[in-house]
Amino acid sequence: MTEKEKNDLFYVCSLIEYIARQTNNKRGVITEALGRRGVEKQLFDAEVNHCLSFEQVSDEVIEQYKIPEGNFDTITECKYTIPSFQDIGKLYCTMIEDCAEPGREVDELLKIFSSFISDKISDFQTDIYYQNPSYLECSYEAGYLMD
Repeated sequence: MTEKEKNDLFYVCSLIEYIARQTNNKRGVITEALGRRGVEKQLFDAEVNHCLSFEQVSDEVIEQYKIPEGNFDTITECKYTIPSFQDIGKLYCTMIEDCAEPGREVDELLKIFSSFISDKISDFQTDIYYQNPSYLECSYEAGYLMD
C-alpha cells in the first residue's frame, strides 16, 4: 500500500469507529450498512474528507446509509479511560495491513469489523484493546481469544 492508501485506510477505520460510537452500534453494523461499495467510496473520498470534521462526515454517512440507533453502548458505563476513536482506528488499520493480502484490504476490513474480535476490542471494560496487535491478529485468525 502507498502512504496515501494507508492514510485513507486509517481515516476510514477511524470514521467507522466514530460512527459506531455515535449510533451505539457494533462496528460490523456500520460496515454492513456501508457494504463493499460504501467502504470503497469512503476510501476514495477520504483525501477530501480529511479536511472536514468527523462530526460532519459522520452525520452525512449516517443519513445517506440510514444507519439506525443501536444499543451497543460500551462507553457510558465504562469505569476506565476510553481510547480515542482514532486510537482504535489505528489498531484496525494495523490489523488490516498485517492480515490482508495485497490489494484485498477492503475484503479484510469487512471481515475484521464483522468478526468477534471487533466486539472484544470495543469492550472497554476489558484490556483487549491494550493487547499486542500480533496477539489480536492471531486471535482473529484463530476465531477465538487465544490463551
